[in-house]
Amino acid sequence: MSATAAPPGVPAGSAVPSRHGSLAAAVYARFDAVFPLLRVTTESPRGEGWLTGRALADDAAVREALVERAARGMRQTHGAAPRPDVAATEVLHQYAFVACLAMSGPWHLEARVPWLETGRLAYHEGEKVLALAPARISCLPGDPAAGLPGVRTVPDGEALRAELRAAVAAHLAPVLDAFGPLLRRGPRGMWGVATDELADGLGYLGTLLGDERAAAAAAGALLPGGTPPYSGAARFHADGSRTRLNCCLYYTFPAAPLCSSCPRRV
Repeated sequence: MSATAAPPGVPAGSAVPSRHGSLAAAVYARFDAVFPLLRVTTESPRGEGWLTGRALADDAAVREALVERAARGMRQTHGAAPRPDVAATEVLHQYAFVACLAMSGPWHLEARVPWLETGRLAYHEGEKVLALAPARISCLPGDPAAGLPGVRTVPDGEALRAELRAAVAAHLAPVLDAFGPLLRRGPRGMWGVATDELADGLGYLGTLLGDERAAAAAAGALLPGGTPPYSGAARFHADGSRTRLNCCLYYTFPAAPLCSSCPRRV
């Protein structure tokens, strides 16, 4: 993700206070400790240079600038200009991967689901900071957070998985709608992107934790197939790899091989 200006809609702060400090900060403490790509904070963004999911979904100029920047980087890396849909796919992948992990990470690590509206996730490229302000948090009975303001308790693990699917879908829906014409894909293809990013994020988290098998099992339970609007299942294989539902389109560059997870290999 990249920012060219300070888009509107940065989070105003956490809506889930705790009797013992910030519950939002506690939810993200372990995730921040294991996530190497960005520093995670629940403090309100200050200053300029923040990109929010809301701006990405609502502002065509922001999307255009990011796609053009991605295209320049791809041209430098691959020695050829990408098709517009290839560059747009890369921008959406970078955003959706992080956005999904911002919700699936605490679910996998803490059995807590933070609900992040598009205006409550902000990224600062220069500082490599991800600012998150959950509107509410879902948890299981027996969680110390149960009963606190802004916390919803659900009865069991399947209900919590449903909460995560719903939270991610609510966040990504406007972003997918905005990128659909750029990627030249219909709703099923776009929700296939969401399925891939949600599953791949959990697989990546499993690698960081040194427990790929547990993460793959968690992703399989979360995305078994038949959970609309998601278009398919996580599809992890016994060796820990998976076959994606959608192609990243990198094969369109001269002499570029198919990715190991490419559905075109099937």
